[in-house]
Amino acid sequence: MTLWLIVIIASLACLSLKIAGYLVPASFLEKPAPARIANLLTVALLAALIAVQTLGAGSRIVFDARLPAVAVAALLLALRVPFIVVVIAAAATAALIRAVF
Repeated sequence: MTLWLIVIIASLACLSLKIAGYLVPASFLEKPAPARIANLLTVALLAALIAVQTLGAGSRIVFDARLPAVAVAALLLALRVPFIVVVIAAAATAALIRAVF
């Protein structure tokens, strides 16, 4: 199985899943439990993605310059600082820590 075949199969699977989502009746999604799950699932998936990208290195958990950079970014986002400033501050934090250690 080539890489392109895997990409095509994964793309078709994603497209099928998206089309299946349109087939769910609206009355089901308006119930409290599915609506709450749908609202919180996106946040949970994004938090998991950030955690994996921040702490993961292969199959290990690593604490390096990425963790303080994400902490600085989270703090600045909580303070509603413009996004470009958040990105620059987080990158500068990671660069500074890597330069020092």
